[in-house]
Amino acid sequence: MVQGGPAVQVGVIVVSVLGLWIGARALVDAVVRLSRRFGLSELTIGLTVVAMGTSMPELIVSVDAALTGLGDIAVANVLGSNIYNLAFILGFISVVRVIPIADSLLHRDGIALLASTLVGGLAVLDLRVTRFEGILLAGAFVVYTAYLLRANRSTPGDTGEHGGAEDAVVRTATERVSFRGRDVALLVGGLALVLVSGDYMVVAATQLARGVGISEWVIGGTIVAAGTSTPEFAVSLIAIRRESLGVSVGNVIGSNVYNITGILGVGALVRPLAMTGSAATTVLWLAGVSLVMVAALWTGRVLTRVEGALFVLSEVVRWVLGILRVI
Repeated sequence: MVQGGPAVQVGVIVVSVLGLWIGARALVDAVVRLSRRFGLSELTIGLTVVAMGTSMPELIVSVDAALTGLGDIAVANVLGSNIYNLAFILGFISVVRVIPIADSLLHRDGIALLASTLVGGLAVLDLRVTRFEGILLAGAFVVYTAYLLRANRSTPGDTGEHGGAEDAVVRTATERVSFRGRDVALLVGGLALVLVSGDYMVVAATQLARGVGISEWVIGGTIVAAGTSTPEFAVSLIAIRRESLGVSVGNVIGSNVYNITGILGVGALVRPLAMTGSAATTVLWLAGVSLVMVAALWTGRVLTRVEGALFVLSEVVRWVLGILRVI
């Protein structure tokens, strides 16, 4: 229970976002270094470990919301994060820098993005995600991850664009800290911080929604979604600074696939998810953004500044329409 009025709850959400970001970064750093010790290539680490690590806040928030019966926040967080990732994060970084897209990214990950959005969207459209649907979604996540691992095993020495950049992304301040058991300590500490921050975010966001008369669905799909997407935003920005342009797209697309299959699936396994009628509108919005994004990438093999600005504008419009209760 978060005591206080809307100002206090907003403050708790802001602090929770900071906690999610710090915890997720520590978690990703530790897991990447531990994965190297098991002989995983940097490309494999980038496409699997880092993408799942940056999605850890979404997982914690959605599972916590599912456990407390807040289906709207659990599902809105996943769908809203995916829209935010595509429209705002990719849009913003393409305004900063025009992004050329590799054919391999489009052919595999673009199709995976559309397929996962279709499967997840169909599960949500009837306003209830059952445990059986959760098993199917989680199974799709396992199959996709196994495919990536198998595909990258054929190029064990690959330190290409994805792997090299993601490896650079995780070489942060934690590399300067060295002591026995450092990675295990960072792993446990990062996970604990994400768990606590996610729990406080759910409680504060729920109370804020009820206090100011905004639906839990809108809060979950906007403020909470943006907050849990901070690791993806950070990774993409750092990748841009390091001239690893393709990683900025791959990180977001990979996280979206994990969100709508693995996270939505695990949430439904914990507890069947029931939601309001707003879910259908959000699913259609996500499907539209996904289709337009993949089409923009396929047709021009590049995401231009104008296209990026339009995507950012679409996300601003979505937030405004949600707060005004239009959607």
